[in-house]
Amino acid sequence: MRNRFVSFALVVFVLVLSSGFAQEKAQPGRNPMAGFPDLIGGLKATPGCLGVETARTASGKQVIFAWFENKKAVLRWYYGETHMKAMKMGFPDHTAGEPLKGVPDNDFPIMAVASLTLSDKPAVEGTQFPIKQIAIELYQPITGGLFFGGRFAPDALKVPDMKDYTPKK
Repeated sequence: MRNRFVSFALVVFVLVLSSGFAQEKAQPGRNPMAGFPDLIGGLKATPGCLGVETARTASGKQVIFAWFENKKAVLRWYYGETHMKAMKMGFPDHTAGEPLKGVPDNDFPIMAVASLTLSDKPAVEGTQFPIKQIAIELYQPITGGLFFGGRFAPDALKVPDMKDYTPKK
C-alpha cells in the first residue's frame, strides 16, 4: 500500500511542480524547477489525455485536473519519457511500484486530481523540494449532471445523460 501511495504521490509531485506554480516560493537565486521538463505540455501531448486544468485553492493547495480516455492513456503518460525524467529528478532514489494496480482495466474515462502544498523547507521524505503535502486522487464520471454555457471537464469527456441547458441560437 505504501508503494502505491508513493507512486501516486510522485505523479502528483511532478505534475504540480511542472505547472509553474512552484516558482513563486523559490528562493532568490535558487530555482528548484531548473531542468524539469514541461510536464503540463507533456500531459497535453499524451495520446488519450482529454484536457488539463490548473487551479489554486483558498487553503493554498495547487491543483491539477487531468482527464484521460481510460487507464491505458494514464499509463501512457506515467511511463512516458517526460514523466519518467521528472520522477527521477524529484525522487532520485525511489523505485516506483506498479501504478494504477487497483484500477479496473476498462474503457472508462479517468480524472486525476493532483494537489500539492508548498512549504519553506522540504517536509516529504525522499526529496529536497520544499513541499509539505502531495496527493493524487482518481475519479470516474457517473451518469448525469448538467451545464449551461460550458463545462469544467473538456468537451471530449462524454458523460451519459448529461443535460445541456445552454440556449440554442
